[in-house]
Amino acid sequence: MKPITLKDLALKLNISVTTVSKALKGYSDVSKSTRDAVFALAEEMNYTPNSVAVNLRTRQTNTIGVIIPTIVHQFFSKVIDGIIEEAEKKGYLVITLQSNESVKLEKKQIDLLLNKRVDGILISLANDQKEIKHLQKVINKKTPLVLFDKISKSLVCSKVVINDREAAYNAVTHLIQSGCKKIAHFRGPLNPQNSIDRYLGYRKALEDNNIKFDKSLIYTCEDVSFEEGYKFAEDIYEKNKDIDAVFAITDLVAVGAIAYFNENNIAVPNQISVIGFSNWFMSSVISPSLTTVDQPGYKMGKKALKLLFKEMNAQKKGKEFIPETIVLPTKIIKRNSTLI
Repeated sequence: MKPITLKDLALKLNISVTTVSKALKGYSDVSKSTRDAVFALAEEMNYTPNSVAVNLRTRQTNTIGVIIPTIVHQFFSKVIDGIIEEAEKKGYLVITLQSNESVKLEKKQIDLLLNKRVDGILISLANDQKEIKHLQKVINKKTPLVLFDKISKSLVCSKVVINDREAAYNAVTHLIQSGCKKIAHFRGPLNPQNSIDRYLGYRKALEDNNIKFDKSLIYTCEDVSFEEGYKFAEDIYEKNKDIDAVFAITDLVAVGAIAYFNENNIAVPNQISVIGFSNWFMSSVISPSLTTVDQPGYKMGKKALKLLFKEMNAQKKGKEFIPETIVLPTKIIKRNSTLI
């Protein structure tokens, strides 16, 4: 069935298309009786505004694009919750895409969102990020862009992050203060900035406490998975019986390590302390419960979208927008996998 148009309503009421359009928008120069008649007929004929036409006129789609590396990660699910809640307040829809840690797929998704003419894009970068041309294209097209969590320092746009280096420093210092001296680090992939910063924070904490850095205690995750945590724990304990702590890049990796230690009667934390990063739900229910760095995903999502809206509003008003970086605070959640 052919969609009902403004022209159909105008012919039925014997008024102009302009009058019908104004009536539907609530213009004061259209009489109340005419507005009531237009609304009544529109409802009777199931009239629906042509969103494409509206978008072309306003140059807005009231949609936001979000690209995250993975949906199953509890941290990112919290980020999405924050984004959607904030978007709904403003009447925006959110298109959520998953890059699966692939820059190749990320590039396709950027093109898709640009073709959909979204009003802005939020993105946490894939681990294998080595170039930013596709992200620079977003900026060149004057589509507001905010990076969150996993970012590129070389890209000039707004960002919402935590201080990963400081958070890692505090986590390792917590282990040292509990008496640990031989601390392994199950780090993330070599490329993401947050992985680099957590590794640097680990090293700085050792240095400041006069503990010699030992590269044999560094294990690099590719998938950042439970399985890697389990496998690395097995390997490092076989080679270093005197190891007394593990600092893991995420809670999932830390839980994998604890699973290995539990299965092999290696007491956590009395023999080996373990600290994670993110504060997933699982960290509070595993036995022993996991000490971790609390990473505020929900708040990060809300802040990222508010920052995106700020740029969008500046753009609508023709004002210059200077990119901002928001650094959210973190804290250590002390549980039973560490001695203090």
